[in-house]
Amino acid sequence: MPCHLHASHRIVVDGPLDQAFMWFTPAGEELWVDGWQPSYLHPGDGRTEAGMVFTTGQGDELTIWTLADFDRLAHRSRYVRCTPASRIGFVEVRCAALDDQCTEVWVSYTLTALNGAGERVLEGFEGERFAAMIDGWAQAIAARRELLLAAAIR
Repeated sequence: MPCHLHASHRIVVDGPLDQAFMWFTPAGEELWVDGWQPSYLHPGDGRTEAGMVFTTGQGDELTIWTLADFDRLAHRSRYVRCTPASRIGFVEVRCAALDDQCTEVWVSYTLTALNGAGERVLEGFEGERFAAMIDGWAQAIAARRELLLAAAIR
């Protein structure tokens, strides 16, 4: 039976809700995730909207992403992601304002391994390892805060 897991973790980022929510889109992540270089398939300009399709990685880590749900008003997005060589699943991001300049972000991954290689990858998403990964996102955002606040993300 394939390995299946759900992991969720909360971070707080220093930025207004509407802006911070966009930092967790494919175009927004280009500004703070080292090596994140999506190839936009639809729409080709990388505009963030429900139904967009893009890829990341290469070789066994080639991942196909679809933005299944995107709600700017509710500050919620849900991606379907498939790394055919190892795993498939969902990534969900939900944001809520703590005040005018501070945003709470919940990140959830639900993944299923497709084989032994996928099971090994999923080990990195368990417990404290997942929390540390998401905490690293908050640190990367804090390090690039001024750039992020100045950016107009599509």
